[in-house]
Amino acid sequence: METKLDRNLKIQNLIFLCLIIIFTALTLIDCQTKKGPIEAITYPVTDKVEVVDNYFGTLVPDPYRWMENENDPRLRPWIEAQNRLTFSYLEKIPFREAIRRRLLELYSYERFGLPIKAGRYHFYTYNEGLMNQPYIMRQEGLRGEATIFMDVNKLSIDGTTRANLIGFSQDNSLVAVAISEAGSDWTQIRVWDVNRMEPLTDNLKWIKFSRAGWFGRGFFYSGFDEPEPGKELSAQNAYQKIFYHRVGDPQEKDILIYEDKAHPFRYHQVSVTEDEKYLILYVTEGTHGNEIYYKELTGLPSGPERGQIASAKNLALKIPSWKKSDRAADVAKSAPEIFGFKPLLTGFEANAEVIDVVDGHFLVLTDKGAPKWRVVKIDPADPSPDKWVDLIPQMEKETIQNVQLVGGKLFVVTLKDVASRVYQYNLQGELEKEIPLPTYGTVSGFTGRRHDPYTFFSFTSFTYPTTIYLYDLSTGQAEPYFTPKRKPQFKPEDYECRQVFYSSKDGTRIPMFIVHKKGLKKNGQNPTYLYGYGGFNISLTPTFNINQLILLENGGIYAVANLRGGGEYGEEWHRAGMLLNKQNVFDDFIAAAEYLIKEKYTSPDYLAIAGASNGGLLVGAAMTQRPELFKVAFPSVGVMDMLRFHKFTVGWGWVVEYGSSDDPVHFKNLFSYSPLHNLKEGISYPATLVMTADHDDRVVPAHSFKFIATLQEKHRGLNPVLIRIETRSGHGASSTMKAVDQMADVWAFMFHNMGIKPKYKSK
Repeated sequence: METKLDRNLKIQNLIFLCLIIIFTALTLIDCQTKKGPIEAITYPVTDKVEVVDNYFGTLVPDPYRWMENENDPRLRPWIEAQNRLTFSYLEKIPFREAIRRRLLELYSYERFGLPIKAGRYHFYTYNEGLMNQPYIMRQEGLRGEATIFMDVNKLSIDGTTRANLIGFSQDNSLVAVAISEAGSDWTQIRVWDVNRMEPLTDNLKWIKFSRAGWFGRGFFYSGFDEPEPGKELSAQNAYQKIFYHRVGDPQEKDILIYEDKAHPFRYHQVSVTEDEKYLILYVTEGTHGNEIYYKELTGLPSGPERGQIASAKNLALKIPSWKKSDRAADVAKSAPEIFGFKPLLTGFEANAEVIDVVDGHFLVLTDKGAPKWRVVKIDPADPSPDKWVDLIPQMEKETIQNVQLVGGKLFVVTLKDVASRVYQYNLQGELEKEIPLPTYGTVSGFTGRRHDPYTFFSFTSFTYPTTIYLYDLSTGQAEPYFTPKRKPQFKPEDYECRQVFYSSKDGTRIPMFIVHKKGLKKNGQNPTYLYGYGGFNISLTPTFNINQLILLENGGIYAVANLRGGGEYGEEWHRAGMLLNKQNVFDDFIAAAEYLIKEKYTSPDYLAIAGASNGGLLVGAAMTQRPELFKVAFPSVGVMDMLRFHKFTVGWGWVVEYGSSDDPVHFKNLFSYSPLHNLKEGISYPATLVMTADHDDRVVPAHSFKFIATLQEKHRGLNPVLIRIETRSGHGASSTMKAVDQMADVWAFMFHNMGIKPKYKSK
């Protein structure tokens, strides 16, 4: 029988239980509003296979190896299941559509590309706002009427086909156009008649990373053999060759100029000097270091006789078929012997590019003997490095980024603490002037021919939309060239950008840009998006990105860290973050996050990290090494399997940057940070949205597939770990609408997991 004491104890227990329930509910609400939502997710089951590799005595399981086969029947259902999960998650975010609408408003402004002068015409790209692909415009003279030369949007139903002009004939009557579909690196080269504004019959296929070096009535280009059917987006691309194409001929009649049977994994590119006297051959073993060879074209047909270049005796062996077996069988000698190339620079230990030929000497931009780069004169009669003459020596505090010869002047673009400067030199190497810029930012352009009276350049910065300037060589004055009718819908004066320097793990001083609204309170609660790259000698300079306004106008912070491995401070900076020094890059990125937290810009609950390609590797390494430091992670099209990257498409070209698992020393280093192989069982990782695309044939999507499958298997916690797999897109969004959709999902995912509601009205 129940006593009064029993009843009192029951009441006390009930009250205690209610208090626990209330406390738990309040805790969950607090987590949702401050640290992101608590949502339990059931992930798709991913098949596993018994695959174990032996790397120099270290056994490495690879249970998701089957995902590397793009034709595996299990892959499509798995992709569909992952996308269903991801998009069902994103669709539940109440403000996702409001973010997308705001992005559409922001994108609706006019954008112009740098003009290219070709005879009496100027060609440039123009996007009136929300076009998937910009028009290619043709304008007569500097101020004449502009007409649509090519409506690229008509090349595909969904607007995912892109086109770029890659070279005009010397008489400016024809232009080579590179066309790529659905974001793939594979391109077709078509030829357009400049005056009639229509394509000819020429259609060259299986081309990647190629220039069009015009000589006479045709051009030189770089091509690969046709890949095995079904493996076009994943098979290794080997034996890149140089061909000459005569306008009007079918591709089967193209003449083989260069082939290197002994080295299948090298890039080969060519250019022709403006006077058509020399053919320049660039040979690289990857993304770093190159050799340069040259061949005099004097005596070969040009001008009215250009169609006569078919002579195999004078030019090369004629190849009867485009098939690999036939092409290889018909080339008996090495490439230099076929065409008589002469060496200008050899060894692969440095980088160099021919600017032009002046008074019989090659002007070359190189980092050989000058980690911050220099311009040298090379006498082809004696090209040994000890005979080079400095025309523009290496600078002490600036890194030369680019040099162009236009109108008899050399325009030198440099970086000083990650901001562009521009100098004008004469051909004797004497500095004439510095060209003033609106503020610190990024410059590109200054292209043209040696007798042009003017040139164009673009300028941009974080809050300075890209603007095209016309530079008059006779007056030395620059003025805005295009006047857009619709500008971006934001007020630049509402925002500020500062550059800070922080110490990395080993004490190295690292620069970082921080952009935010004026009046920001450093209270540790600002949503922050930290972006990095750190590799391949690529510099992250101040650039306007319309997508970042979503973050900035909602009180967020956009931070860009200039990590080692990039080119911001020259080749020494690059080498400090490559090969066995790669961990420095991750340490620099982690130190950037720690700086932002220490200075109370943000905190781990409000910090997102992002990067693409090599930057995707960066994010994968950072989140596996310091998972507690970040709330959200966006590894996009990342190199996640560092042991097998070199086995797909052009991944072999990155061995000079990363090293290879085929080498015992480099295997140990790669295995120590490979994101796929450093995911640990039972760890709570940040809320993660992996992003890749089905037509990414540069970093094949298998990297992301294997990473997310492993992450979903080992992750323990309520942070969502999802993958967004885009269709008909490649190594980056293939159209404006795909870019808008992707960034709407990025910001929605980030804000949702930080418990932040953006200031947009929902319909």
